[in-house]
Amino acid sequence: MAESMGLRERKKLQTGLRIWRTAVELFLERGFDHVSVMEIAEASDVSKMTVFNYFGSKEDLVFLPMEEHFGDVARAVRDRRPGESAVAAVRRYFLEMIETRDASVGLSPDPFVRQVRQLVMDTPALLERAFLASRQGEQELIEALMEEGEERLPASLAAALLIAARNTLIEEHHRRASEGQSPEEIAAAAVDLAHRAFDQVENGMGGYAVRP
Repeated sequence: MAESMGLRERKKLQTGLRIWRTAVELFLERGFDHVSVMEIAEASDVSKMTVFNYFGSKEDLVFLPMEEHFGDVARAVRDRRPGESAVAAVRRYFLEMIETRDASVGLSPDPFVRQVRQLVMDTPALLERAFLASRQGEQELIEALMEEGEERLPASLAAALLIAARNTLIEEHHRRASEGQSPEEIAAAAVDLAHRAFDQVENGMGGYAVRP
């Protein structure tokens, strides 16, 4: 992708990445609430206005590079193949993310990615932003299903289940990483876990947790 960009576009991308990385490093060092945008600008060797030109808010300095992934499930459903169900499409998308060791599903070998996630978990303002972004992604999925003629209630239930399956799998990947497992070890189990999770979504819960 970078090879096809012109010099101006490459410099713009590099500047944005430098600002983002600098901001996150400062947040990790001192806490999100104790770092100003001016300090980020100075550490990035740009103006405060430049920071806001790239990132609309302080929260964007953490979320903007990753926020598109909250809509991944809706995109998988919108782009599914003829004859492919919504569950099958999301399963396929998730398995592709496992295969490429995508950071968005908790399989990046870069410790910095896990540090960013922990920063979000430890910062109320960022955690609220993550919640709202997740809700927006779920709403996009509901709308995608309703555009095809599905009624709101079943579309809402389907969206909740698909989003929950994805998020639960990602949380499991992060849990295993926190226990010291490598991305390759996590990925080795991830395919089976994904199939089990989406099988449960696909087959319903009629036979689940029946009391003996």
